[in-house]
Amino acid sequence: MSFVGHFDRLPIDALWRRARDASAAEAAAALTKRDLSLADLAALLSPAAPLEPLAKSAHQLTQQRFGKVIRLFAPLYLSNECINNCQYCGFSRDNPILRVTLSVDEVVREAKALAGQGFRNILLVAGEHPKFVSSGYMVDCVEALRDAVPSISLEVGPMETDEYRPLTQAGAEGLVVYQETYDRKVYADMHTSGPKRNFDWRLETPERAHAAGFRRLGIGTLFGLSDWRRETLCLAAHAQYLLRHCWKSQLTLSLPRLRPCAGEFEPLTDFDARALVQAICALRLFLPDAGIVLSTREPASLRDQLIPLGITMMSAGSHTEPGGYTGAGQDNLHYTERGRIVELAGNASEWAATSQFDIADEREPSDVAATLTRLGYEPVWKDWDPAILAN
Repeated sequence: MSFVGHFDRLPIDALWRRARDASAAEAAAALTKRDLSLADLAALLSPAAPLEPLAKSAHQLTQQRFGKVIRLFAPLYLSNECINNCQYCGFSRDNPILRVTLSVDEVVREAKALAGQGFRNILLVAGEHPKFVSSGYMVDCVEALRDAVPSISLEVGPMETDEYRPLTQAGAEGLVVYQETYDRKVYADMHTSGPKRNFDWRLETPERAHAAGFRRLGIGTLFGLSDWRRETLCLAAHAQYLLRHCWKSQLTLSLPRLRPCAGEFEPLTDFDARALVQAICALRLFLPDAGIVLSTREPASLRDQLIPLGITMMSAGSHTEPGGYTGAGQDNLHYTERGRIVELAGNASEWAATSQFDIADEREPSDVAATLTRLGYEPVWKDWDPAILAN
């Protein structure tokens, strides 16, 4: 049975009620357990859960399992072309934005700029558009980068297992796919057209990626679309399933919060900094060996405070538009309205591709690394090399 079948049998509504109503005593009891159930996780997500003891336990467990190291990575956006209409996304098809898909040579140029800053772990990101972002294009990008970038992961439109295999054979080692929201109704409301409307197809993506040989899998949910306690429970259940059934791959979780973007979508639900802390700490106790990723969506001061509470991986110096690191792609910029190309007015050199969302932590990667060192952590730029497989 795939996770889709498992997911539909989960008592999510009952767990969600417990997450809202559990007493302080129930939360304290869950905090003493070594192996937590989903019901225990729900108690730790309740308003009555003691945040300070929860944070202390999460810190201690993270130190025990991961030590004092933080893996650094950077996203490299290949394309902001997309055929999906997602109300919350700057790349949504009908948004009137400047779009571009980088050539392979331009992708190499961007990657070299990131390597010059120290990065040896890069996440290739693209909107979903088969005309511009095909499996063949992705293979060409991976092959062009693999000698200079030891660790390459992908965040692109879901594919079939047989489409993923050439990518792993080319050198891609990780795949990231966010469900966005595990609430079927909200998901349908948010995704009004395009292949992304298929909730089940997206939900099964990590399993297809595992079958294709990716050694790292990343999942997440976009907080601000549905109730954060419910989303955290669903994300945890998904992670638990993958750890049991896709055990050959390492697993990371992401908890991105909605950020301003083209289209000016406003969050539908609240998820403040305190809730983010509680979710991270509770997930760490429930999933002791899963990596937890922190992106530049969060402001610098908050990121620094979150580091000891369960974080194992961080982005730094991020740009969320194609060509953001070098200005690559300007020659092919075009403007779209409702999916149709409109002629650009003025000098194209004055324009830049539209970003997916605004980042909050604008520090240079070197500054982030220096902060990690000051806090007693070791910033890790490289922890994998394909040569390992050859030995």
